Order: sequence, then C-alpha cells, then structure tokens
Amino acid sequence: MSAAPLAPADPRTAPVSPAEHEPLTRRSAVIAALSLVLAAAAGLVAHLLLALIGLVTNLAYFGRVSLELASPVGHGLGVAAVGVPVAGALVIGLMARYGSAAIRGHGIPEVMERVLFGESRIPPRVMVLKPASAAVAIGTGGPFGAEGPIIATGGALGSLVGQLVHVTADERKTLLAAGAAAGMAATFGTPVSAVLLAVELLLFEYRPRSLIPVALAASAATAVRIAFEGSGPIFPMPEMRAPGGAALASYAVLGAIVGVASVGITRFTHAIEDGFERWGERLHVHWMWWPLLGALVVGLVGLIEPRTLGVGYDNITGALGGGIAGRALLVLVVLKLVSWAAYLGSGTSGGTLAPLFTIGGGLGAWLGAGGAAIAPGLGIDPRMAGLVGMAAIFAGASHALLASVVFAFETTRQPVGLLPLLAGCSAAYFASLLIERHSIMTAKLARRGVPVRLEYSADHLAQVLVRDAMSRAVETLPADERIATVLGTMTRRSHQGFPVVDRDGRLLGVVTQRQLLEAADEPERAVREIVTRPPVIAFEDNTLREAADHMVLSHVGRLPVIARDDPGRLVGIVTRSDLLAAHAPRLRAARERSSAVPWPRGVR
Repeated sequence: MSAAPLAPADPRTAPVSPAEHEPLTRRSAVIAALSLVLAAAAGLVAHLLLALIGLVTNLAYFGRVSLELASPVGHGLGVAAVGVPVAGALVIGLMARYGSAAIRGHGIPEVMERVLFGESRIPPRVMVLKPASAAVAIGTGGPFGAEGPIIATGGALGSLVGQLVHVTADERKTLLAAGAAAGMAATFGTPVSAVLLAVELLLFEYRPRSLIPVALAASAATAVRIAFEGSGPIFPMPEMRAPGGAALASYAVLGAIVGVASVGITRFTHAIEDGFERWGERLHVHWMWWPLLGALVVGLVGLIEPRTLGVGYDNITGALGGGIAGRALLVLVVLKLVSWAAYLGSGTSGGTLAPLFTIGGGLGAWLGAGGAAIAPGLGIDPRMAGLVGMAAIFAGASHALLASVVFAFETTRQPVGLLPLLAGCSAAYFASLLIERHSIMTAKLARRGVPVRLEYSADHLAQVLVRDAMSRAVETLPADERIATVLGTMTRRSHQGFPVVDRDGRLLGVVTQRQLLEAADEPERAVREIVTRPPVIAFEDNTLREAADHMVLSHVGRLPVIARDDPGRLVGIVTRSDLLAAHAPRLRAARERSSAVPWPRGVR
C-alpha cells in the first residue's frame, strides 16, 4: 500500500534546513553551574586527600596521629623501613583486585581512555578507591605526587554527576574535564594550566561550551585552595634576573636535551610495565602481587636516599632554589627515577606529575650548574635551568606544551621565566615528538592498537560553503508528470534521487528511484502525490559541515540547495560525493607542502 500523499505545502515554510551553529546553548549555563559545584567538591577532596596522605605517612613512619603532610626523611626505622612500602603495596593489591582494577596506573591516561572509549563514564567506586589507594601508596613511601590521583578523582566525580543528571555524552565529558581541572587547580593553585591540561589531554576539542565550564571550575577550585592553604606559590623561588640572548639559547638547548631524556624515561617506564606483564604471565603470578616487588625497590632505594620517598614537593623546591645541588642532586634524580618507574610499572596507584617535576627540575639544575661552570659568559642561572628542566620534561613526556609552560610560571610566580620556559618547552616538545609520536599518557593506548591523536585543526568542511561544492545542473521532475512517463525515461537517469518542482520551478520535495518503482502499479498518479515529506534542503551559505550533519540526522544522501533570499527557488544540489570531493584541495595542498622541501631520507 502506497504512502498517503503529502498535501502541497508553502515552500517558504516547508523546507527542513540544517541547524545553525551555536557556540553556546541554554544548557551550557546548567553545565557551568554544575561545574562550580564540582569545583567546590574537588577542592575539598584534594584537601582531604592531602590530609589522608599526611595521616598515613605519620602513622607508618613515625607512629603518631597527625594530618600534617610530612616527609618520611628522618623516620628512624632503619632497615625495617623497607617493609613499609611493601605493606602498603599489599593493601593496594587487595583494593585493586577486590575493589576496582581501575585504581591501578597513572591516573590521567585512565581518564583519557574513559573519555575516548567509555562515553566519559567512570565507575562511582573509583571516586573512593582511587584517592584511598593513592593515600596508602604515597603515605607508605611511594614516590608519587597527589596530583594524578586527585585529577582522576575529580574526573570520576564529574563523571558521576554526569551519570546522575540527564546529560549528553558530550556534556558528561565536559563535567569530567571540569572535575579533573578542579582537582589539579586545588592541588597546585594553578587554574590556567589546569584548563590548558584539560584542553590538551582530556577534552579533545576547543569550544566555548566546554572551555567555559572547565575554566570556571578551575577558578573556583583555586579559591577553595586559597581558603585552606593561602595564595602563595607551591614552589617558591628566589627572584631571578631576565636572561640575555646567550642564556636564552642555552635554555632552549637544555630543553631539547631534557626532551630527549623524557622519551627515554617514557620508554623505560613502559619497558618495566611490559616486563611485569610478561614475567607475571610466565610465572603465573597474579597482578595483585606485582606491586610488592615494586615496593621492595622503593624501600631499598629509600635506604640509600630517603628523599626519594613520598610526595617530595620539598625536593622540587630544593632543586629550583639551589638547596640541593651537585652530586647529591644527580643521585636524587637517578634514584627517584628508578624508584618511581619500578613502583609505577608494577601496577600500583600513583601519579606522574610530581616525580617528573623532581627528575626534570633536578636534571635541569644539574646541567645548568655544569654549563655555568664551563661557560660562565653565557649567563646561565642554575635555578632558571632547573625551572626550565621541570617544565620541559613534562612537555616532552606528556606533549602538553602550553600546560607545561604556564604550570611552571603559576607554581613559582617567576615572570622572567616565561620566555626561557617557552623556548625550553618548545624545544623539548619538538625533540620528543621527532623521536616518539606517543606520549607517556597515550603510549599505553597505542600499544593496545588504539592510537590517540591530540592534534587540533579546523574542520575543513566547516570552511567550505555549499555554493562552492554543489552541482548547479540539477535533474528535476515536474510535480504534475505521470509516474508512467517518468518510469519510461528512467534508464536515461543516473541519479538515485530527484527534486520535484512545480510549474514555477519551486521545490516541493524529493523522490527516489525506489519510490517511483514502488508506485509503478499506479502509473497515472502524479509525481507530487508520492512526495511523502517536506524537502530536506540546504542553503547556499551553509557550510559543508552543516550539510553533512543534516544528511546524517535526516537519513538522506543528497540535499537540494535553495536560495536563502528566495526560499523555494532551486539553485543546485549537494551529495555525499560532493562532500568527499571537497577534500581534494586540502589533500592536494598537503602533498604540495610535503614535496616543497627536499627532506633527507628517513625524516618524517
């Protein structure tokens, strides 16, 4: 039975056109309000986690009840201190196996994975188990910072709100990123770099509807931190002088060296992870026991250099301020790397930021001191070199360039450091990306066969208008033509769909070959009688992105194009083939750019 004919409608109101792009919607205000609530909660969670770490540290190493964040240095336990990280690892293994395996790992990569492949849904229990396990790991000497677990916890909190409230997956991602940014801002008092980190690693976009809630959350979480901790920088440094040209060039070279080192650190860490997985399977040892071995390394290294134990924010301050220098600084860097990589690679709960800052800051300060001694005329300041090294190693390891630069500035409040930081981090990013395309955050996903691209570029289809890609020669069908007449000429028609126009050339709708064939048993009917819905159209000034989205949402493969100033007047048609053909100039330009410079063989 054929469909009921569509009564002829006024073509000025009938066509269904693409939705116009809106940077913000009314729902954005709701998401922004939820982000502010998240920020307050994330700020409190950050404060509570630091207090919990202090409690575990004081109990484990000093046998006292105190919430003050303390360093395990000076614990006085002797060789018995080796058992403290091992005991913590046993607790974490049990929590991971019988609670949630999601607590294992860095924190940030796991959040990225949920954003990319899990519709930003994080199990609610992670919000409790992640900070608890991190407090046990760090409090018992794990060489991690609290920021990774807090970022993961803030993201889990945002995801939970997004699951309780009726929101889209896109909005849930924004809430997750807002919670994560709030967690970082509440830990370090770095709202701008927290927003940049969310943009570079979590949002996978740069749009007002996601950027504004994240920025508001980071600002509010920083206010919460100020209420508890004050507004001072977390890594205070002596005032420094602005560098000259020679020093600036030296910091850029130092950044490149640290960038190469960051690749080695990333590969070293992942090699340890692979080793645990390979030998764990061969020896049939369940992964819940692996952290015990990593913790044993932590304990033994802690006997040699107690400053490798725990959060170690004071180590960063010492490296940047010159309090730790020379051979002691190099020993701290090497042993911190061994302890951190071994424990993290074993699958415990920990973070990457603070250990990387310690390693990079110490390496930069050590190299800077050496450079100043060898070539004093360059004007290298070891403290500035330490600052550049701290940021450059994170830029090289995470590929979050802007977040690294601004983070180092916000945590030290050294305005003269901005130019050296920009030069050093850019060089580190450049060097690391030439050697290794994946970061410490994305390498694990890539090894699973799911490479992640963190590059942002303007949507090519959003820059091309329909009028520049459409076909102007349109094969139409007269509305009053008989079905029999049309079917008689069907063999000469190459298209699958045909705009139907009235005597004045006004568009009434579109019919397909299938509709015409299904109406073959009623040959005397007019074509207009089998038009079943208003025409799904595009305007000349729509973008191809709007046209493509409109095709998908409307389940059509072609759009008649009508004039916006004279609705109903057919001026062309745009098809899926036209959308594909629109990419030809972009691909041609890319080929021309790649062949413009004769690069040496082997250089990408």
